[in-house]
Amino acid sequence: MGTADRRWATAVALAAAVALTVAGCSGTGDDNAEAAGGQAETSVAPPSAMPPGLDAFYTQTVSWGSCDDFETDGPLASRLECARVTVPVNYDEPDGETAQIAISRSPATGDRIGSLLVNPGGPGASGLSMANVADMTELSERFDVIGFDPRGIGASTPQVRCLTDAEFDADRADPKVDMSPGGIAHAESVNADYAAKCAERMGDDFLAHVGTREVVRDMDVVRAVLGDEQLTYLGFSYGTRIGSEYAEAFPGNVRAMVLDGAIDPEQDPVQAMVLQAAGFQEAFDDFAANCVTVAQCPLGSDPVQANARFRELVDPLVDSPAATTDPRGLGYQDAITGVQQALYSPQLWGALRSGLSALADGRGDSLLMLADQYQGRRDDGTYANINDAFNAIRCVDDPPVTDREVVAAGDLAYRQAAPFLDDGRGTGAAPLDTCAFWPVPNSATPHQANAPGLAPVVVVSTTQDPATPYQAGVDLAKQLGASLITYRGTQHTVALNGVACVDDPVVEYLIDLQIPAADLTCS
Repeated sequence: MGTADRRWATAVALAAAVALTVAGCSGTGDDNAEAAGGQAETSVAPPSAMPPGLDAFYTQTVSWGSCDDFETDGPLASRLECARVTVPVNYDEPDGETAQIAISRSPATGDRIGSLLVNPGGPGASGLSMANVADMTELSERFDVIGFDPRGIGASTPQVRCLTDAEFDADRADPKVDMSPGGIAHAESVNADYAAKCAERMGDDFLAHVGTREVVRDMDVVRAVLGDEQLTYLGFSYGTRIGSEYAEAFPGNVRAMVLDGAIDPEQDPVQAMVLQAAGFQEAFDDFAANCVTVAQCPLGSDPVQANARFRELVDPLVDSPAATTDPRGLGYQDAITGVQQALYSPQLWGALRSGLSALADGRGDSLLMLADQYQGRRDDGTYANINDAFNAIRCVDDPPVTDREVVAAGDLAYRQAAPFLDDGRGTGAAPLDTCAFWPVPNSATPHQANAPGLAPVVVVSTTQDPATPYQAGVDLAKQLGASLITYRGTQHTVALNGVACVDDPVVEYLIDLQIPAADLTCS
């Protein structure tokens, strides 16, 4: 259910995850707090007082109504209610410009505990549909399940928009694989132009306040106006970064928190990019091993040759897009995007196999459709704003990489970590990405999460997660003193997707604050 971590879209095209439903688990220790490392003895911080000067925002009334006018990635269930919460653009200037945060609600059907806020990730993904995530579980009885679009995203306003639909189509058609001096200059010109368009169309002040630093403060306002003294939260993928930063900013305001598909806040952007590349290579290797067992696998019959065969299929697209019913055709960049989308879960391997088979026959329709889904392109040619929001958020969430030697070394390491993504055009140099030209400074830096007095929280991490590698979850759990649930699988995020070994302890924890067994491992 988690949305893909898009942090490195310039190098890795990710997608909405469709989780594999598998049962089975093993655990060590007793099902009690002592088995989870004695976290019940944690000295929990008291709830934080309302920040000064923000009374009008924290005490506003929410007016629930129809979701008909709330733009999302798709239609919302008719039973959901929607509303908007007003927040300051700049929390240091609460009397200045304001923004509107779109929220959705699936009301509790039984003995209500409070609200459960859910974020799907991104950054840039709409979260309104996440109000349905707990359906068919006891969570839907005990909580008002709340989805929300973080500032700048989806139905929240103002909405980050940097490119027109036509400009985005043109950007996707550019393969950007030329690592010669001229090719690098071209790519940097495109990146600089994109940053300039964002500044022109959104304004520096809003761009400076669209990052996770502000999102967690918005989330605390939402918590308060929903009437909850403390926050109960479920975050997937980038949603784990929102969660860990909220825990650092408001440790006493956390009742319970589950973070699935973790981002390690201590990793720098280049390190995270390379680790993610390695994760996608593992997922591709697993797909290839499965594909060769099927008749007429487009990657051949020997998994050892899968990387080379894949390159034979996609490399020609740099110069000659494959034919599609859509007049755009399938270019190289979109082919890679579509393939990586399908690597998020074995449930998508059949679609990937069909798409590569069609490409072998000269047709690109299937992979173009997968790429469009990832990029938020609708049937009418318009786009959701997930890509623009992704760039705006990541460029203030982390320091820009402007050292050309570091960029070049990262490009080499990326190619080595993921041979199936190496187009063979590396030259030992690479372009600076969009954030190197961003018009406003970053508002955060890599650091070890530190949340003294935080209540016990739970981290879920999948062993072969391509987008947020397993070790990041292990490391985040250590930083937060959290209980760790390990899921053995090849997919991105798993909680509340029908894996009883994961879902049962997650639900029990969120409802009863029962900490999962130590070293719980599921498969």
